[in-house]
Amino acid sequence: MLQVELISKDTPPFHALNDVVVGRGERCRLIRIKATIDGELLTTYKCDGLIVSTATGSTGYSLAAGGPILHPQAEEMLLKPIAAHLSLSTALVLSSEATVKLEVSTTHQATLSVDGQIEVPLSDGDVVKVRRSPYITKMLRAEWPAAFYSTLMPKLEKRE
Repeated sequence: MLQVELISKDTPPFHALNDVVVGRGERCRLIRIKATIDGELLTTYKCDGLIVSTATGSTGYSLAAGGPILHPQAEEMLLKPIAAHLSLSTALVLSSEATVKLEVSTTHQATLSVDGQIEVPLSDGDVVKVRRSPYITKMLRAEWPAAFYSTLMPKLEKRE
């Protein structure tokens, strides 16, 4: 799971099972997002948004945006830009111990989305901090789990 904090606002942290998205708001205009990983500047993305996802979330929005699929037991995080314009469009696989800071630069409203369930408006200068959550989700299976790789392709082929 991921823990998300809005550094620039007085809100409690959120926890995500799948993904955290910092993206444009209602207006169809790109935003700039300065991405820092473990205190080191990566780049300033010019894009519709950035997805930070867990292995569980790697088969959702991140996959739809062209990201890779992580094995369900992987602890790493993905950082995937959405519709990057003249900037890095490749997904990055980050250490499970990484801390990602995303600083929004925009002249219009942007949005923080947590698992597609919680949406918080963002403004110019807002900073979102994402890292591994102290919480771990345990899944209860109704049936014996099938092998991941042998079931992956049939599931993906059904999507087309």
